[in-house]
Formats: sequence, C-alpha cells, structure tokens
Amino acid sequence: MAIIRVVKYDGAPDVLAWKYPETELGTWTQLIVNETQEALFFKDGQALDLLAAGRHTLSTANIPILSNLVNLPFGGDSPFAAEVWFINKAVNLDVKWGTAQPLQLQDPRYKIMISVRSFGQFGIQVEDARKFLLKLNGTLPQFDTSAIVKHFRGVLMSNILEYISGYLVHRQISLLEISAYMGEISRHIEQRLVPAFAEFGIRLTHFYVESINTPEDDPGTARLRDALAKRAEMDILGYTYQQERTFDTLEGAARNEGGSSSALMGAGLGLGMGYGVGGAFGSAMGQLSGSMDPGRPVRACPSCQMSNPEGARFCIGCGTTLQAASPPANPCSNCGQPLMAGSKFCGHCGDRYHPCPGCGTDNAESAASCSKCGRGLNVRCPSCGIAITHSGKHCIECGSSLQLGCSACGHEVQRGQKFCLECGHKLD
Repeated sequence: MAIIRVVKYDGAPDVLAWKYPETELGTWTQLIVNETQEALFFKDGQALDLLAAGRHTLSTANIPILSNLVNLPFGGDSPFAAEVWFINKAVNLDVKWGTAQPLQLQDPRYKIMISVRSFGQFGIQVEDARKFLLKLNGTLPQFDTSAIVKHFRGVLMSNILEYISGYLVHRQISLLEISAYMGEISRHIEQRLVPAFAEFGIRLTHFYVESINTPEDDPGTARLRDALAKRAEMDILGYTYQQERTFDTLEGAARNEGGSSSALMGAGLGLGMGYGVGGAFGSAMGQLSGSMDPGRPVRACPSCQMSNPEGARFCIGCGTTLQAASPPANPCSNCGQPLMAGSKFCGHCGDRYHPCPGCGTDNAESAASCSKCGRGLNVRCPSCGIAITHSGKHCIECGSSLQLGCSACGHEVQRGQKFCLECGHKLD
C-alpha cells in the first residue's frame, strides 16, 4: 500500500460528475483537481468543503469543515470516511436532442395535419457544483450528458412543441417554409429553457434547432407537396385549376361520339389542347353548351369568349363582370328625378325634356343658357330662323354662319358672353 495516496480524475469529457470509489482517506492524501474541475467533499450525505483547481493535501488547512466533523489530527496517518466528487466545469457544446416521436401539427396556411420531427444540439456548463450534485445527481456514481438529456427531455419537448406550433399559428407560416426561421426559433427556445437549467446549477448556452422536417412517408406532407408542385406548374404555364379541369372535361367529351365531339375537335382541342386557349377554348365551350341546350340563350364573355347564361353577372370561365357600365342618369330640371334614356318627357312630373345641345343637360324651357356648361339656349339662325339644337358653326338648314364676333375688335365670342376676352368691350 502506498504511503501517500494520489486522488484525481482524468475521464471522458462528457462526464459532468464522478465519485471517487473509495471513502477511506488518510491524512497527507494528495488531491489533484484539474483546471476545468472542482472537488466537493461529502460526509454523511452532507456537502462540506469545495476545492478549486490545484494540488491539495488533505489536512485541517484545506478541509476545515470536514476536519471539525471527524477530528482530523494535524499529522499522522489516521483514516477518515468521506466521499470525494469531481465536477467537470468545462463547456460541453455537443449535447444532442430530438423528438422521439413525430409531433402532430396543423399547417396554419393549408389546414392539413402534418407529422413534424425536430432535432438539434445545445451546450451546457455546471456553474454551481453544490446545487448540481444535491438536486440532480443523487446517488449515481457518475453523471454524463446523456443523463442530462434524459432528465430534461420533458422540459425540452414541451417548450419546443409549444413554441413551434405557436410560432406557426401567429405568423401564419407553412411548415414547408419554416426552415427560414430556424435562428429566431432557436433563440426563443433558449431563452425559455435557461431558467429551467439554472435551477439545477447548469448554464445553458448555444441552443440550436438544426432541422424541423416531416417524414417522407407522411400522407399529409405528400398531398401538400403535390398540390404546391401542381400550382407552381400551372403558374408557369399560365392557367388556373378551374381551366385545367375544363380542359380535362373537354378532352373526355372529345373522345365520345356525338355532335359536341365534332365541335370540340373542330376547335382544335383534341390532341392539341392548350394552344390558343383564349379563342379556341371559348368558342368550343360555346358550341358545347349550345349543343347541350340549343334553346337556352347565352352571352359571350368579352374577355375569354366563354358562353355564359343570359342572366349571369360574372363569367364562369375567368370571372370578368358581364354587366355593362350604365351611363349616369340625366336629372329632370323640374322635379330632379332621373330621366330615362331616349325619353322626351319626364316620367315622374311630365315636364318636357329641353336638352342642352352641348352636354344634354335638361334645362327649363325659359332658360337662356345651360345650367351645367353655360351654353346658350333657344338660339335661332339669324338667316332662316330655325332653332339651333346642335354645337356646329353653321346652320344645318341654310348653311349660314352661327359664329358671333365682337363689334369693337371682331374677335370671336361665345353666346352668353358679356365682355370680349380680347379687348374687354361690353357685348350686347
């Protein structure tokens, strides 16, 4: 047996706490603690002295609390019972985590249930050796990073599931697009987990979510990917899902016998579907609908030429409005009610329609000028006396000039003017 015993630990770097197997230690035992370690003495289950890095001789100078309990003499070879724990305080950045089973989440954008898996890694460092050994380690002979993941699996999974699902719902992000937000998700989960690890004397650092993915054989994911691929293909080719379904219907009808088949084939929609979609497609649909219901009135869409029912407000092919914009109604000068187009009398009060020859506004019979544009009314040709109801410069009856001029400078003036714009002369 050696006279002076040397106690130290040089084990694997993933071991966070290791217990020296022997409990009978003698005075002058040399305790060697490495730079990244601390040594903690236990007596009767009670944590006593904590020694930092360096070489320590077991004596009353180095372990005063323990010596008071066992009456350790100043010299000699008297043994005493004590447990020595070595705590690794180096930062371990290679702690792996992952979901044991896929998580069931609903894609917030496409409303499809999808199985989601996630994995990553994080780093830990023991900050408080006493708290770590008393709360977490217990009576295990050693404690490594795999035990950390096992003990904190519930905390990890609850926070990861809660934040990933909450992030998707609040940001309305599809699961297929979440890879762009890995950094933000990692930082948020790390902030949520730091207090949970600190409670056991562990500092959490560099938490990373490396992947959030879906199993390849998941049916929901397969349906969503197929639908997105189909939509991308239609966007590139320039048609919609409704048009594609119409193409399939026309192709099926073209294979059948009958009058509609010849009409469709004549439009070039047999093997050459997709060419001339605007014209050939619309005319073929018109012939098809006509052959199905010859007595039903139809209306062609001005945009895609699709045949629509007579009373339809929007095109069933492209959604273009089929309602023509109605011109603004002309109000009656007597009662203010709108006049119907082409009417000569007001349908509400019976007043005669006296339109302005320039803008068509109804004016009172005795009005000298239009109330809207100021054009002169009740004007007659100075040569033949016929009433002028147009905006021309010559009489349509005798051809005489209808232009007026200033008596002072001869500059052309308009009817109803009170002064010449050229010389300022007052007009009669």
